[in-house]
Amino acid sequence: MIKAYTAANLQDAHILLGLLRASGIEAHILNANAAGGLGEIPFAQVYPEIWLANARDLSTARQVFEGFERPLPAAPPRPCPACGEENPAGFEICWNCAAPTAPA
Repeated sequence: MIKAYTAANLQDAHILLGLLRASGIEAHILNANAAGGLGEIPFAQVYPEIWLANARDLSTARQVFEGFERPLPAAPPRPCPACGEENPAGFEICWNCAAPTAPA
């Protein structure tokens, strides 16, 4: 086994584990329950770690990690069909006139 990644939290570790398994990579999470020991053990030792069963999968796993860490592109603003005012992509109701915005 080889250590491949240290996750910020257990949720990220489980998401990454699922992505790795979907890519055909056998992986395991270590320190999954270590956060309960924070204060008794050093904080740097409680982060969940992703370990790979086979070192040959490391380059593919790194691609998975890079894809996970890459921020999603921002969606462009969209105009309100009623008043024409631009609304951020996440708005379902126009901030100006309260009309429903068109779906993205």
